[in-house]
Amino acid sequence: MSTTTAAPAAPLTTIGTDCSALARGAAILGTGGGGDPYIGRLLAEAAVREHGPVDVVQVEDLPDDAVVLSVAMIGAPTVMVEKLPSSAQFAEAVRSLAAYLGISPTHLACIEVGGVNSTTPIVAAAELGLPLVDGDGMGRAFPEVQMVLPTLSGVRATPMALADEKGNTAVFDTVDNRWAERLARTATVEMGCSAITAQYAMSGAEVKESFVRGSLSLSVRLGETLVAARQRNDDPVEAVVEVLGGTVVFEGKVADVERKTVTGFARGTARVTGTGRDAGQEAVLRFQNEHLLVEVAGEVRTTAPDLIVTLDAETGEPITTEGLRFGARVRIVTAPADDRWHTAAGLTLAGPRYFGYDTVAIRHDGTTSEGETR
Repeated sequence: MSTTTAAPAAPLTTIGTDCSALARGAAILGTGGGGDPYIGRLLAEAAVREHGPVDVVQVEDLPDDAVVLSVAMIGAPTVMVEKLPSSAQFAEAVRSLAAYLGISPTHLACIEVGGVNSTTPIVAAAELGLPLVDGDGMGRAFPEVQMVLPTLSGVRATPMALADEKGNTAVFDTVDNRWAERLARTATVEMGCSAITAQYAMSGAEVKESFVRGSLSLSVRLGETLVAARQRNDDPVEAVVEVLGGTVVFEGKVADVERKTVTGFARGTARVTGTGRDAGQEAVLRFQNEHLLVEVAGEVRTTAPDLIVTLDAETGEPITTEGLRFGARVRIVTAPADDRWHTAAGLTLAGPRYFGYDTVAIRHDGTTSEGETR
């Protein structure tokens, strides 16, 4: 299967003490969610400085009998800005799950590439001395545990472990991945609306079947491309769009943001007043941790599962949903998701109707997903 974009990325072999490009690119792929990339970067860099570099393994190079655990933050991104995780949480979640399963993991992985969840596995990998897989379970960020491509392949999210900053741990073993989301979300709210989780224990063969390949390498390429474009005085937004194979759908100034933390999610709406070619029009972004739908002039332009990204109009820096502020000048970019998300099963799992929007799934280029009509 392809990665999120058709553009190839040079493969990573190791992660050192400078994670700036990776974090910046992952924030782009995070579609506004996945947590604060700056916080994740600092945590990862501190762990590498203390424990040494982390080796990176390509998906195709995994032994079929490898034992792979995914590590992530679960909860509302808005909370993490004020309640930082402790460094011990990451490895503790892995140790708890490994002990429950009676296994010794051989590799760690990102279950989502977006935002902080591209860098939290680096913290655990550095402390535990384990290699990290260059791939992830979705090619973007989504708000719920079951919304990953391994679910489409029949991989169970549970048993899964949660660890909070106070030293509490919990392990859930559920009947399906949707129940994993329900129970883990409830526990996360009690843990202060953010926790670290180890989940989706997989063999190397299952990772090869279900993962998006090259996600970390792509993140680095996006981050490096953005910075290089600025240094050349080129348009950084257009440079990012080219790598993503995407489209700029709107440019304007944020006029209003309504955002609140509900049931462990950051939910809200942002309204953007058009400038330049879009003067006189308005765009509306709707999000649940991640941007899920963008309307332009009252018409739905793009929906999940395709990527909807807000970038600073001048610098190209990605802006998370918790970072959207009145007056910010932004360009809204859309880009294609992995094709598996546009199957009937993928849309049932993470299409717009799952999130309560009465619309078919509309791709970044304005067409509809296979089998759907507008």
